[in-house]
Amino acid sequence: MYRNTMNLSFENSKIKGKVVLTDSLDANPALLKDKTLYKFIWVVSGQLELDVDHQVVVLNAGQLLTLSHLHHLEFVRVDGSYFALMFNSNFYCIYGNDHEVSCNGLLFHGSSHVVVFDLSDQERRKIETLTGIMREEFESRDHLQDEMLRVLLKRFIILCTRVAENRQGVRKENGMQFETIRKFYVLVDTHFKEKKQVQEYADMLNKSPKTLANLLSTYQQPSAIRVIHNRVQAEAERLLLYTSKSSKEIALLLGFEDQATFSRFFKNATGLSTTGYRKKNKNQGEETQIDKLPTL
Repeated sequence: MYRNTMNLSFENSKIKGKVVLTDSLDANPALLKDKTLYKFIWVVSGQLELDVDHQVVVLNAGQLLTLSHLHHLEFVRVDGSYFALMFNSNFYCIYGNDHEVSCNGLLFHGSSHVVVFDLSDQERRKIETLTGIMREEFESRDHLQDEMLRVLLKRFIILCTRVAENRQGVRKENGMQFETIRKFYVLVDTHFKEKKQVQEYADMLNKSPKTLANLLSTYQQPSAIRVIHNRVQAEAERLLLYTSKSSKEIALLLGFEDQATFSRFFKNATGLSTTGYRKKNKNQGEETQIDKLPTL
């Protein structure tokens, strides 16, 4: 089926900053392969079927997905219309500007668990209005374009942060509690290779492990040790799927004492050996490529 496509982009060559708004990411292999981009994807009509880190994700109209630069994304099926807003850290650093948008660890994290939101009609209208202004600004070729697009991107991120906090039941009176949880996720993303004990993260947060456990339970989050293990597992799976590194090399990269300890961890987490995991997903990938071949 023929589609009118929109591909708007801005790049600051001095700092290698990039921001992109497109309705045809599925048809742009170069953008899909860019491992520096954070992504917002939302469906306007119909349905999308995606493969995120070898997990099937189906998005329906009115749903929005956020992905970090670490997630591996493939489009399986496009039956409708959607938009993707993407940016790299050189254009807007969510770590350095955490005090502005508070999205790190909430919208973006390294776990393979993806974040999907059902947007209300009001939230959809706000996103449509904001992206409409962005589309106009992409066409403005002057010395203020860079900063204006950065301001609009920041507004978009804050809008999505508010959506996420609302879904988590965050209010003014309990905001500091949830902020502790968000910081915990950020710390795990930062230190999971060298720190694998709950006590270590509790100490960095100036909380007891019990207090941290109670906070996570209150907001229906996984246990602290599960969050840590999920992050380690996600990184191990990516290294197995998208690199040729050996199990021994991966064990070293992830901070395990030796290959045997890593192999036990991975088998307990996935039910498969590292070799079996690679073989299974390689076979599934080959079958998917066969399925995608055009029929005559």
